[in-house]
Amino acid sequence: MGGGAWPRTAGRQNMSVSGQGGVHARAADERDLARIHAIEVASFPDSWSLEGFRDLLRDSHARLEVAEDDAGEVLGYAAAWFVADESEIANLAVASHARRRGIGALLLDRILDAAASFGARSVFLEVRESNEAGKGLYSSRGFAVAGRRPRYYHEPDEDALIMKRTM
Repeated sequence: MGGGAWPRTAGRQNMSVSGQGGVHARAADERDLARIHAIEVASFPDSWSLEGFRDLLRDSHARLEVAEDDAGEVLGYAAAWFVADESEIANLAVASHARRRGIGALLLDRILDAAASFGARSVFLEVRESNEAGKGLYSSRGFAVAGRRPRYYHEPDEDALIMKRTM
């Protein structure tokens, strides 16, 4: 069945994974929170609080990953929870000036690797019905529409598509 809590060293180590164009992903830490929050606020009208991200860092059943360039600028982030044999991708966002460079795919792959390490058998997420780029990315990694949440998003009001990937 499912894994369990992250080992204190293995789940939070600062290993980086290289992406394209001098961008790499790593586990987020406290110093990244202000930039993560800035990307969040610029990306989502119903954004999380800075404290919400801080709580995520402390949660032994969660991961918060960042993608950064060689200069150390945080360009995107992904957040996920792992419970029993399921995972939920809570948020994934890339700074507007860094989009269309494979950063979202790098972060998604990092979260999927973490889900596999945790023992997740399935991974879920919600995406705005109009988010063609997001739906395309998720579909490219084996996610398929599994349901709908009417009027889940606000500003503007819109349905969420629930997508699922079986690991």
